[in-house]
Amino acid sequence: MIITETDLKGIKLLHRGKVRDIYEVDDMLLIVATDRISAFDVVLPNPVPDKGKILTQISLFWFDMLSDIVPNHIIAGDVKDFPSVLQPFADQLEARSMLCRKATPLPIECIVRGYITGSGWKDYQKTGQVCGITLPEGLKESDKLPEAIFTPSTKADVGEHDENISFQAASGSIGEDTAAEARDISLRLYNTAAEYALERGVIIADTKFEMGIYKDNLILIDEVLTPDSSRFWPADSYEPGRPQPSFDKQFVRDYLETLDWDKKAPGPELPEEIIDKTRARYVEAYERLTGRKF
Repeated sequence: MIITETDLKGIKLLHRGKVRDIYEVDDMLLIVATDRISAFDVVLPNPVPDKGKILTQISLFWFDMLSDIVPNHIIAGDVKDFPSVLQPFADQLEARSMLCRKATPLPIECIVRGYITGSGWKDYQKTGQVCGITLPEGLKESDKLPEAIFTPSTKADVGEHDENISFQAASGSIGEDTAAEARDISLRLYNTAAEYALERGVIIADTKFEMGIYKDNLILIDEVLTPDSSRFWPADSYEPGRPQPSFDKQFVRDYLETLDWDKKAPGPELPEEIIDKTRARYVEAYERLTGRKF
């Protein structure tokens, strides 16, 4: 069952994001991952079948595994454990939804980079730095960094682009103590997950964590270490000095880069082959990381 948009009559819809529909249920949030796909911060017209289920199940796997590092917002991940008011919508919610605590999100993205790629690579080529952090000279594209670095960014509206900022700028936004705690938690999460994933043939090049304040404490929210929030590379084909094949929407990005498109909405239609290849990559990431068949 492909879900591009949920319709939960009688349940208060708070927000439709690029991929997720968020509802309010009593004092809780219901986060539903649809099969919508975005690239360059634009939602594309074609869905990727099962994408929302894969993202949700990967997130639930990591939330459970990393819960000893930082608490998270998960109350329930199985529809059978949801309130009775949600049971009539089980077919829309099955495997793609999470019932969560309400937290106040930090106004920054908590990004950790273990390898130099993407916007970090572009910044490094211009300045030798990423987010104000000076890196060793002579790094090649996709090189592993001496140690993982915390490189926060702003949160942009749909259709806009996040901007990398320095730790000092993040501190100015959320306070130095909170910024330092978010940085330290993010680095611990990344290092733990990266070590685990590498044993399963997956390099986590970089990732984006979302954190929020719940009862005066930082907790992990939204999604975690999915192909939508991370760059996953197959370890067996890793070769610095070039871009890497990946387990995410690389096929979508690569296809879009061949088009005469200004990367603004509306996005172009995707060929079926690109959708099929993208779905296969999401499934492979899920199966490698969790050890389960999809």
